[in-house]
Amino acid sequence: MDKIKSGKGWMVCIILLVGCTQQQFSQTVGDLLGSANTPLTTEEVGRGLKEALINGISKGAGKASALDGYFLNPKIKIPFPPEAKKVENTLRDIGLGGEVDKFIKTLNRGAEEAAKEAKPIFVAAIKSMTIEDAWGILKGEQDAATQYLKRTTSTQLTQKFQPIIHNALQKVSATKYYGDLVTRYNKIPLVKKVNPDLDAYATEKAIDGLFLLIAEEEANIRANPVARTTELLKKVFGQRN
Repeated sequence: MDKIKSGKGWMVCIILLVGCTQQQFSQTVGDLLGSANTPLTTEEVGRGLKEALINGISKGAGKASALDGYFLNPKIKIPFPPEAKKVENTLRDIGLGGEVDKFIKTLNRGAEEAAKEAKPIFVAAIKSMTIEDAWGILKGEQDAATQYLKRTTSTQLTQKFQPIIHNALQKVSATKYYGDLVTRYNKIPLVKKVNPDLDAYATEKAIDGLFLLIAEEEANIRANPVARTTELLKKVFGQRN
């Protein structure tokens, strides 16, 4: 397979993004082979797929890292740790609801700050995709790219996120405050112990929220392939002549 007509390249890419089989893809490409005014190489098709993913990933990461990206998004807002819900309720009952709200806001500000570090990690993972990785994504589930990124970036994201969130929470003594509250609560007889490691909780929730946004963007790419257009994508995703 050497060249594909640029005027019909949109057919190939739409099939790619809805998850066709390799046989179906090969048959379709075969139908499109022949003389072309502006040839499109298979290398460009691969680059176009990666570029589409990078554009979508960048958008998702950008949403998360914006001011209130977590705090005002109910889908990914980080709440008071669920296992410490009784602690939160007790604080609110004694008139410290404002402090609890401030604490929650701080959690989310830390996540927003950490999310700024996500994009280069994602981009590096996408650029290092092999042919096998690409086919696994193209033939996989609707969140196949998101799952690929989880497998290849979660460790790096945790390493990047945790110190940033830690520093953000330390600035307002949130980590110490939370740790003191939970430690005191755990001393109450017969209560279920809770985890005082706030950094680990906030980091995990921040990464979960980021991947939720990434999955939404992946779904968008698959459903609306022409929506992410650069010069290469216009060629690969087939702007009709």
